[in-house]
Amino acid sequence: MKEEITKAVKVLKEGGILLYPTDTIWGLGCDATNSQAIQKIYIIKQREESKALITLVADIDMLFQHTNHIPKFNISDQPTTVIYPNVKGLSKNLLPKDRSAAIRITSDQFCKKLIQEFGKAIVSTSANISGKENPKQFSDISSHIKNNADYIVNLRKDERMETPSTILKIETDGTLTKLR
Repeated sequence: MKEEITKAVKVLKEGGILLYPTDTIWGLGCDATNSQAIQKIYIIKQREESKALITLVADIDMLFQHTNHIPKFNISDQPTTVIYPNVKGLSKNLLPKDRSAAIRITSDQFCKKLIQEFGKAIVSTSANISGKENPKQFSDISSHIKNNADYIVNLRKDERMETPSTILKIETDGTLTKLR
């Protein structure tokens, strides 16, 4: 795993795109502060820029670098992404006009160590063309996605991953709404 983290961090620092396993499904990722890298992901996925992308952080301390609006709630064993208001420290083309962002504290050990080593949040969006089915395993990922990634992490390629994260949104009154 250490060698894969070293290679992936190098790609992230160079503004490249990763194809990597996450705590949910295979994802495309990049430096969440690099607008050019984020633009590449939108192009690869053939996704409208108005549709937001999820960001992964390693821990609560990294989450506090991006928002002060962290509600107290019980997170289940299932990965949970929260849409936070008034986020800071992420690329502007990752945020909609209301400056909210979907952020998840990753539970996956590879992702956690990768983000810690990189020192910044990373984008995590499903490794598919926008509107197409999410890949259940590495072999389901289209050649278009594979050929446009700058580095493919060589871990967990035979594992089935089909559980997307729960998505919660912090409303303006501070309540949480479950979106997925």
